[in-house]
Amino acid sequence: MGRGSYTASDWTRLRSSFGNEHRAEKIFSSACSQQSSLAGVYREARDNEDSPQSTPVIIGFDVTTSMGYLAEELALNSLNRAIMYLYEHKPILCPQVMCCAIGDCKSDKRPLQVTQFESDIRIIKQLTSLYLEGGGGGNGGESYNLAWYFAGKRTRTDCYEKRRKKGILITIGDDCCHGTLTRAEISRVFGDSVPYDLSDEELIAAAEEKYHVFHICIEKGATEDEHIFADWRSLMKGRVTVINKRDISCLAELIYALISIAEGSSPNEALKAVDQRAAETAAKSLAYISINNTDTISF
Repeated sequence: MGRGSYTASDWTRLRSSFGNEHRAEKIFSSACSQQSSLAGVYREARDNEDSPQSTPVIIGFDVTTSMGYLAEELALNSLNRAIMYLYEHKPILCPQVMCCAIGDCKSDKRPLQVTQFESDIRIIKQLTSLYLEGGGGGNGGESYNLAWYFAGKRTRTDCYEKRRKKGILITIGDDCCHGTLTRAEISRVFGDSVPYDLSDEELIAAAEEKYHVFHICIEKGATEDEHIFADWRSLMKGRVTVINKRDISCLAELIYALISIAEGSSPNEALKAVDQRAAETAAKSLAYISINNTDTISF
């Protein structure tokens, strides 16, 4: 895994294979090929001749009922553009990208699905192999914390193990996060036995050992948007930002800017690489981000 390099021509061929009917049910797998439990499942981002200084990037996105458009946007546009920015402007070396499909562990059969860390067009090929369960319990939150658990406990990276450098973990969604992962949920999803329920704060701290952790909150024009964003800001002060659903076409630029800022760029420096309209939209979002130009996140 993590071999090869990403090219525009490979992306053009893959996108053409989707045909003209760009709907999630046509692009993504109609059945989940992954096991329902992630017991014993690990993902590795390792150095190799193509990626001598690999940097892991995890993009976790909400696949509950309200978020089908986000999966489409990532598959058809944003993930490709974000990767091309990374290759062209090199805020990180040798990106290896893993995607997570996030649901609700209180109601869904497969609340977390994960791809491999990849460096070439398999990033998006594996993305489209994920199953959009379309669940979610209508219970005041989703399980974004599953991505933090997996990143902290189930990924192995040369970036951290050899160089003590952090990768990047970005989750994206439009709801609050459940406040804990219970012992029963951890056992069901991961097959792990833990002595007590784990709070979101504990899960974020574990993930932050190896990753800069961010969340992008999507406003959907609903009355609860303000409450949801305030809840995230309380949980992840300085590391959560917001983008309106109508500006979702600028998601790639926001992802790229967060990665660049984590690696020491100022917002202005990060946004020089993108077009003016996208930069203006992303700049408003980045006003909420506060991070030192080191490996330590500001609280």
